[in-house]
Amino acid sequence: MPKIKTIRGIENRKVISQKEWLAARKKLLAKEKKFSKLRDALNEERRKLAWVKIEKEYVFDGPNGKVALGDLFCGKSQLIVYHFMFSPDWDEGCEHCSFWADHFDSVNLHIGARDTAFAVVSRAAEENSHIPEAHGLEVLLGFVVRNGFQF
Repeated sequence: MPKIKTIRGIENRKVISQKEWLAARKKLLAKEKKFSKLRDALNEERRKLAWVKIEKEYVFDGPNGKVALGDLFCGKSQLIVYHFMFSPDWDEGCEHCSFWADHFDSVNLHIGARDTAFAVVSRAAEENSHIPEAHGLEVLLGFVVRNGFQF
């Protein structure tokens, strides 16, 4: 039996004929389709949830000074906020966030056409507030959150 390294350690893999594999794959496909329909129904329920009025005044340090949460919408009806994890006591941002930030360059083009604004927020220390620019985020709204912002 061949062995393969996975995130759970070394696992054995069974080798079967193409006919056996196809039968197993079709059985799994039926489960995948059922799961997709359940996920779609769950997503629809979430979209229908009532909205919550934001009572707290959120203020961000932006490239041009202080900015309120409402300003992040930039006149759009929807806002996507990406939390770039960067603790004030870190020298570098989260590796995962850095990876995604390296690919944000075309985000505004696509979501901007869908009445949606996009903002990147972080808890980076003042001296590290340039980090979003290092990941090509100068074309986005790169805001720094300070003073105990609660995510």
